[in-house]
Amino acid sequence: SSQNFSEEFAEAARQLKKEAPRIQFGKIDVTHQPDLRKEFNIQAFPTVKLFVNGSREDPIDCKGVRQASAFITWVKRRTGPSTVLINSTHQADALIKADDLAVIGFFKELHNDGVEVFYETARDVPEMSFGTTASEDVCADYGIQKNTVVVFKKGKPVHNEVLEDGRQNKLSLTRLIKTFTLDLVTEYNLETSVKIFDVPVENHILLFTPMNSEMFSAIYENYKSAAAEFRGQILFVLVDTNEGRNGRIFEYFRIRDIDVPAVRILNLTSDAKYKMPADEVTVENLREFCQSYLNGKAKVHLSSEEIPEDWDKMPVKVLVGKNFNSIVF
Repeated sequence: SSQNFSEEFAEAARQLKKEAPRIQFGKIDVTHQPDLRKEFNIQAFPTVKLFVNGSREDPIDCKGVRQASAFITWVKRRTGPSTVLINSTHQADALIKADDLAVIGFFKELHNDGVEVFYETARDVPEMSFGTTASEDVCADYGIQKNTVVVFKKGKPVHNEVLEDGRQNKLSLTRLIKTFTLDLVTEYNLETSVKIFDVPVENHILLFTPMNSEMFSAIYENYKSAAAEFRGQILFVLVDTNEGRNGRIFEYFRIRDIDVPAVRILNLTSDAKYKMPADEVTVENLREFCQSYLNGKAKVHLSSEEIPEDWDKMPVKVLVGKNFNSIVF
């Protein structure tokens, strides 16, 4: 909520006042400042913008950061180095073990496009620790031979991304790394919804099922196995159909009690929805559904009532989703 965010924002201001007194914090109620709202194109609340070097042109948006600690990290990385420079294996180990999640870029040299992209990604993902090294000894100790980004979870490497020719798309790297800030399968609720929509993965798959059913543990294991295969491409979300507060998302996907367990894919950019053709939630069915969607072969699912028997009897025809295309076009 806005109230919680206000408190976190104030806490960040308090802490940074001691550590970085040059960074000033302010808040504006734009309902009383319509000119400022228009100038900075404020569409949603709360919105946080960082103004650098006294310029009011092109401020930097701070999106999806809600905790004081993450906000402090975000500001520090925007106003200073965005990663820790690692010169020894001991330093690398310390960084990896300090937090649940850590990312280290192992590079041949620290002055190429790939490293710049890595620095930019670190600025945008304050939830993780980031380190950079060009030490041959450190690379050798970790068995790294090419420019590579490694994600460590609880001290263990969970993903290696080789940066070919020093070039890398920032969005794909951010997408890959941000998916690790969420669990393999993220349960949808009021707290996680902000994080879910902040991760720059436009493909979301949702499993609608009661979590207290006898079948749940088997279905969930299958869902998790599929999630591991498509990490970074599709975000896996679990929606408990027994939770009344999830009512709005059931309505949005037109999920009824009779439909569950149900699996849907949502493309956030086009808002298109896709229904898994198979009824059983098996690893094979999930894999086939995800693959056909990524290959562009899945059919868009239109929620529709059945076509009324008398739709054609009157001068004004009755259209529903199932006959709209064939009649109108």
